[in-house]
Amino acid sequence: MSNQALSTLKGGWLLLRAIAVISSSVATIVSTLLPLFLYFPISHLPLTALFFLLIAGAFLIHGVLTHILNDYVDDKSGTDANSPAILSGGSRVIQSGFITSEGLWKIGKVLMIILSLVVVLLVILNSYRLAILLAIGLWGAISYSLPPFQFSYKPFIGEWLCTFPSVLFLGLAGAWLSLGHMPEWVLQNAVINALFCIAWVMVHHIPDLRADQNATPKKKTSVVWSVEKFGLAASRLPALLYFGLTALCIFWLGFDRIWAGLGVILMAAASIVLILQMDIENHEQVSSYEKVILIFAMINAVWLGLFI
Repeated sequence: MSNQALSTLKGGWLLLRAIAVISSSVATIVSTLLPLFLYFPISHLPLTALFFLLIAGAFLIHGVLTHILNDYVDDKSGTDANSPAILSGGSRVIQSGFITSEGLWKIGKVLMIILSLVVVLLVILNSYRLAILLAIGLWGAISYSLPPFQFSYKPFIGEWLCTFPSVLFLGLAGAWLSLGHMPEWVLQNAVINALFCIAWVMVHHIPDLRADQNATPKKKTSVVWSVEKFGLAASRLPALLYFGLTALCIFWLGFDRIWAGLGVILMAAASIVLILQMDIENHEQVSSYEKVILIFAMINAVWLGLFI
């Protein structure tokens, strides 16, 4: 029983893929709530409660449900079986024998039903903002992986219709729920963090290029599309595009947030340099560079929160 408990805990930890959740969802939550703690006359007790509520939601939707559905679908298509599996290639809970594909799917179905009922309950209780935020998170998790949408298997659609809105609204949530409105700096922080997130996700997809191409159905990510359109070196293009868009946000920040803008351009430029230097066929190097970019994402989020 002790071994079974340890195995379950290890499998659960692998499924969470905590570093991905922290560098995207948690980072964007901090980016909005940190200024409220530092610069607004709001009691810290409700802000702290809101912080933990949003963190719990992020880990439940992004860390658990999204990864359950993604692991299940990618196991069925065969891409995870052929992945280099360093940082990419799913959580590996199926491949490592912690749970079967069918078992994971059963958990995913139960979780989707429960969360859908919670959305309905929140509407009944007139908690419309929480209901909208939870519904957007559910949409992102379900449409990213499951048919008939399965947007992660389509170039550009997965990041723009699933990942971007999920991270964006999580970034907006803190101010929307505590202030009742969203100042411009909140929207700026949320958009920049969401762009940074989809940029590093494109780096994340590079090692899985061949596995995604050979999946059934083909997992035609933006990276796969770029390679098939322009050649192997173009696997960098989606990440460079999104980091370029992130850097352009400095014009939106303007002189009013010049220090925030300098941080954004520095983190985006450093990420672009790493991407241009990486050997895209060296999976270990790509994954090592991705870890550095994840650190940049967290620094960027906190920096934006400090300088509003």
